Amino acid sequence: MNAILTPLRTAPLNTELLRRFDVPGPRYTSYPTADRFIEAFGPDEHADALHLRSEASVGGGQPLSLYVHVPFCESVCYYCACNKVITRRHERSGPFLNALATEVALHAQALGRGQPVSQVHLGGGSPTFMSDDELASLLDLLRSQFRIVPGAELSIEVDPRTVDAQRLAAIRAMGFNRLSLGVQDFDTKVQQAVHRVQPLESVAALMKQARALKYDSINVDLIYGLPRQTQLSVATTIAQVIELQPDRIALYAYAHLPQRFKPQRRIHAADLPAAADRVQMLEGSVAQFLDAGYVYIGMDHFARPTDPLAVAKRQGRLHRNFQGYSTQPDCDLIGLGPSAISRIGATYSQNAKDLQAWTDALEQGRFAVERGLALTRDDLLRRAVIMALMCQGRLEFESIELAHLVKVPQYFAEELRRLQPLAEAGLLELGDDAITITPAGWYVVRAIAMVFDRHLQSDRQRERFSRVI
Repeated sequence: MNAILTPLRTAPLNTELLRRFDVPGPRYTSYPTADRFIEAFGPDEHADALHLRSEASVGGGQPLSLYVHVPFCESVCYYCACNKVITRRHERSGPFLNALATEVALHAQALGRGQPVSQVHLGGGSPTFMSDDELASLLDLLRSQFRIVPGAELSIEVDPRTVDAQRLAAIRAMGFNRLSLGVQDFDTKVQQAVHRVQPLESVAALMKQARALKYDSINVDLIYGLPRQTQLSVATTIAQVIELQPDRIALYAYAHLPQRFKPQRRIHAADLPAAADRVQMLEGSVAQFLDAGYVYIGMDHFARPTDPLAVAKRQGRLHRNFQGYSTQPDCDLIGLGPSAISRIGATYSQNAKDLQAWTDALEQGRFAVERGLALTRDDLLRRAVIMALMCQGRLEFESIELAHLVKVPQYFAEELRRLQPLAEAGLLELGDDAITITPAGWYVVRAIAMVFDRHLQSDRQRERFSRVI
């Protein structure tokens, strides 16, 4: 049942499998994916979705998840594909917070004040661009309009270059109980190539302080496939990270898309590792983490066996949202800040990416939603299928049939036919009543999920996505 827990090093990818299945494709933090959102879905449609939720939420309803996108960074990291504003003018945080207060109030007005919230996540950009007082004000703002329930997860992405022991203590005192440290790589040559220099010693000191402050969970973000990385250098970084003993690790594949993300044009393609080397980097990293006792959660996440993420995986309660794998139930998400994405009921909505356009909309007293999507019955069905594969590694036909009133063999006859080559390659087991991803299949789980993506079937522009490995 839990094929994902089988050590992947027992089923290494070979060159043929790489050539066949290392294709561009979505990461499926949502389905349909954000590139399918349309401008016909705007502020009014978002407001309607909020009102529908409010009418259905008698007695408080299921807790919400809140995501706040803080767009500012002091300096550019060349690999970065996030929506950001590069500036050293820290006074820009003030107008941002003013606009955010309007956005929060608009949502509270539509939903009713005091809606329960079980998860708050600050991302960016770099949330720690803001001062301690500003971060405290941001949390106070959220608490003034929503009810953050006891035991809620309050997490924040931290740029290690912008914090010290004193700041970590202040952030903990505000109520944050989870940290995510952006490390990427410890090799000096790699750090210089991507314009993000942060010594191992400084990160180690922060980790030690975070432990002393009793943060519930500490995550470390890493990237493989960066310029000047080698199999040896990546293995060295992984060993150093293991010594730091984070609770969770996110190991992402670098997506080199300079045509879409301007900072990446400063990276020389000749400095990037070859595709075969990337596979070895991934395989070696997975083996190192497994040997160190980490559980492979799925695709790009690892956790200690006692971490709630690993527990949720074992118990079949794992979920996936715009921040990646999550322990939270399949709850509604409100995205705040420029480019943030909300999921309300059977709808998605995304704010304007441009900071000024986002601010202007809010100053006019309206939601800053620029595009979105109302999901069809087929979308909801395929989302359930894709998320089952991405999160549990197994699709039980009966559960889908009961929830969506379809017969899987008939409804997905073409998709099941197209899965045959993947089954023959040993990437999945195709039974009469279930689809189970094998250990080797987790390398290319995105490619497996793509088979069920109706929007991709006639797509001729897949190169806009990152590659699977």
